[in-house]
Amino acid sequence: MPRLFTGLAVPPEIADTLKVFQGGLSGARWIEPGDFHVTLRFIGDVEAPEADEVVEALSEMRARPALTVTLDGLGIFGGDKPRALYVSVVPEAGLMDLQAEQERLVRRAGLAPERRKFTPHITLARLRRDATPEAAAMYLSQAPTFAPLTFDVDRVTLFSAKASTGGGPYVAEAALSFV
Repeated sequence: MPRLFTGLAVPPEIADTLKVFQGGLSGARWIEPGDFHVTLRFIGDVEAPEADEVVEALSEMRARPALTVTLDGLGIFGGDKPRALYVSVVPEAGLMDLQAEQERLVRRAGLAPERRKFTPHITLARLRRDATPEAAAMYLSQAPTFAPLTFDVDRVTLFSAKASTGGGPYVAEAALSFV
């Protein structure tokens, strides 16, 4: 039973640039740079026939020009209970439209609607329970200055993950071009 999600792969040169932000945060489980991505739609654990239906539905994605993805800063999800360090992605109209289409397509394949609001980001680390709000705030205040980064994408990748605590390794199961 694969655990699937769709996303935008991060080019190696961008991943290498983001590595500078990894380290120095107690309680962090750092994501391997080769696993950096922008999740569009978490699908979850599905049986092979359902996975095939999802792939078929995703293949109906409409054509669109390549997107420019802009990364613009660091943040922490979780507030008083920090759970992830991330790089924020500017929610530009084209990206938001692509994500909404992913949602429609996987729902057409029979999946339940996503309950969480889409917040585009790249996870740099998952934080364990011993990561305190104070340590997270200190990390953000002392991190190197984040200069905006951009990269272009012309495909959605269907990834699979181990059924575990998240964070990879991820396998690209299919690449679906939208240009």
